[in-house]
Amino acid sequence: VQLQASGGGLVQAGGCRRLSCAASGIIFSFYAMSWYRQAPGKQRELVATITNSGNRNYADSVKGRFTISRDIAQNTVYLEMNTLKPEDTAVYYCNAAREPRGLPTYWGQGTQVTVSS
Repeated sequence: VQLQASGGGLVQAGGCRRLSCAASGIIFSFYAMSWYRQAPGKQRELVATITNSGNRNYADSVKGRFTISRDIAQNTVYLEMNTLKPEDTAVYYCNAAREPRGLPTYWGQGTQVTVSS
């Protein structure tokens, strides 16, 4: 199983960025796909999830600014990030969790997003 995250980089505050995570080795439609992030010195936190039925959930800190979506044909999940803030700076990780129990679960390698003020 591989989750290949990409799209990170340096962006100015107020800007936007789209992250992608391409999955292989899993039946994509059986999994809930999530984005987590971890800032320096902080615990990893859940940012957004899209379930296998298409339901979306977001952390309060990103609601209205971030959108999670998926392309089942491409086995890819996206995170569209708008109105970025310096506090969004973190390594962003893609996660796949088998529905309905959340196991097994797999992680991507992470992609750095840095938002400059």
